[in-house]
Amino acid sequence: MTIAKSQTPSPSDSLEPEFFPAPPTNLPYDDGEPLETPRHRAAMNLLIDSLDHHWSDRSDYFVGGNMFLYYSAAQVKNKDFRGPDFFTVLGVDRFTTRKYWAIWDEAGKYPDIIIELMSDSTATIDTQEKKRIYERTFKTPDYFVYNPYAPQSLQGWHLDQNQQYQPLDPNPQGHLWCKALELWVGVWEGTINREFAPWLRFYDTTGSLVLLASEAAQQQAEQAQQQAEQERLRADQLAEKLRSLGVDPDA
Repeated sequence: MTIAKSQTPSPSDSLEPEFFPAPPTNLPYDDGEPLETPRHRAAMNLLIDSLDHHWSDRSDYFVGGNMFLYYSAAQVKNKDFRGPDFFTVLGVDRFTTRKYWAIWDEAGKYPDIIIELMSDSTATIDTQEKKRIYERTFKTPDYFVYNPYAPQSLQGWHLDQNQQYQPLDPNPQGHLWCKALELWVGVWEGTINREFAPWLRFYDTTGSLVLLASEAAQQQAEQAQQQAEQERLRADQLAEKLRSLGVDPDA
């Protein structure tokens, strides 16, 4: 996904954002352009929905994707509206209705984590121009890129003490640590929306997959079924034992 329809960031994007004397109103929030492919869209929703379920007891964050993110006057003037594919901001009200994310409406808060879902046509922008903006202007602590069609493409960076991105080293499972979320980011092969693919997923500190609500419900149903089968087996064994002792278990 490109930052703008026909533009790439200018050198001024590396500077601190130029705020408005008065915040603009009636900002556009939809350009009608879809994500690169249905798999890109499903990959974005997977990240959003799994984090929402994992943090279902929290209300102090916002997670969004493929929505406009406004941060400077030059950006609005140039109609450079497109935001990250996935981003999370901590310390804000989760339930505030937002059509877009405007820095001046959110107490100057930028994303704490950004994930861009690359394609062959956007890889250079995502790993160079966008990375530079997220490092120098947004100062987003954790940034990741991943191509849903290339399982070896995952890369990540974390801001060091000098406010510069340093590449993250993978653990033995190939996962990258996201300090902002206190979760691992890694590739999982499985079926989402009836498509088997290498999906980008979150993992908790124990290495367990962060589940979607539907996956958690299915897991609970399977565990309940296993428990019922075990109880039935124990009941059958007890009945057999009683019969061996000459006792009718049905009496």
